[in-house]
Amino acid sequence: MAATHRIAAGTVIAAVCVASLAGCGTGADNSGEQARDQEKAKPAPAPKNVVRLIGDGSTAYTGAQPHLPRPERMKPGEKPPQFVVFSWDGAGEDSQRLFSHFRKVAKENDATMTYFLSGVYLLPEEKRDLYRPPQHSPGRSDIGFNDRRGIADTVEQLRLAWLEGNEIGTHFNGHFCGSGGGVGEWSVAEWKDEIVQAKSFVKTWKTNTGMKNAAPLPFDYDKELVGARTPCLEGQENFMKAARELGFRYDTSGVNNQVWPKKKEGLWDLSMQLVPFPGHSFEQLTMDYNFMVNQSGTTTQGDPAKHEMWGDQMRDGLLQGFERAYEGNRAPLIIGNHFQSWNGGTYMRAVEEVVESVCTRSEVRCVSFRQLADWLDAQDPAALAKLRTLGVGEAPKKGWKSFLADGPAPAPKGAPGSPAAKE
Repeated sequence: MAATHRIAAGTVIAAVCVASLAGCGTGADNSGEQARDQEKAKPAPAPKNVVRLIGDGSTAYTGAQPHLPRPERMKPGEKPPQFVVFSWDGAGEDSQRLFSHFRKVAKENDATMTYFLSGVYLLPEEKRDLYRPPQHSPGRSDIGFNDRRGIADTVEQLRLAWLEGNEIGTHFNGHFCGSGGGVGEWSVAEWKDEIVQAKSFVKTWKTNTGMKNAAPLPFDYDKELVGARTPCLEGQENFMKAARELGFRYDTSGVNNQVWPKKKEGLWDLSMQLVPFPGHSFEQLTMDYNFMVNQSGTTTQGDPAKHEMWGDQMRDGLLQGFERAYEGNRAPLIIGNHFQSWNGGTYMRAVEEVVESVCTRSEVRCVSFRQLADWLDAQDPAALAKLRTLGVGEAPKKGWKSFLADGPAPAPKGAPGSPAAKE
């Protein structure tokens, strides 16, 4: 079920329980975490148990998402937190149980993540003709579809992930790349159609599987879905035009340096980044697929004798990129992955070691893209503009207190990303 991920053409490769729904044993115990970092944002309290089914009951409104940090505007002269975003393309639970594994890793390390769900992972094989991909015949998908067991397992992980404060984005559906109808050739209208279908499969999985008595997903996907990563990092331009019109808030389909993000086409450009590639003179994209391609080519199971070394390269490259930002400009570090076992699962090991190494450190916040966008929206635009003047790894010469000393205006009431005022 895992989908491969290629970097966009033209980019250097070096550079992819309904009874108690809101309290489903999802790690509400945060004892021991408080002493780690007093500066980390305090999560909002879990909402009251309110369940209102939507449509056929595949999804439901259950109140505000629990365990989300409240975005706060930086004070004058305050050093920015170091954000790190771990994200997963085509997220689904299969026999490898990597979705459930990394949920556990995240909880143990004070992290939340973004899971980009492929809509066809909630569509059973026998209903494949319901998918009508742009520029392809009905029922076509380059990553296949799913079975009832796989759908049930994936829905369970999505439900628990959201209740733990993680984000559910989209990786769309059929994962078409390259020429001959690939996403890079799609029009704005075709992208809109693909997005509508991706939402539809999430909102009707009960009807399509016949599992009418199963617990719903605890969110309204029309409101939950605010960002995406395109297949193979292709088709970004037209996708962003469609996404803006459909109310998305960010995109992470590009390649960038480790600098502070800005808006593009009205969306936050939260592209993956280039980080050092140990043993090489060029830098590498922060995605498992791209490390693999530069190590074993397109062969997903290369020389076993090199697996450990390849995983160490990815881990150390990501850690070097982290340190460069942490000690330098504090730009958010954006990382992309797949639930896969390429080269013996060495990249999964590498990612896990990075999570364990960075997420509990002082002033570090391992968050979802939605949480990062919330924080960015809550900041003074002038302060963000100043942060964007810092180059890769560049710390303010006179220190943060001096660099951000100019007093930004207080956050206006009801500013985007700010929590609603209490009555």
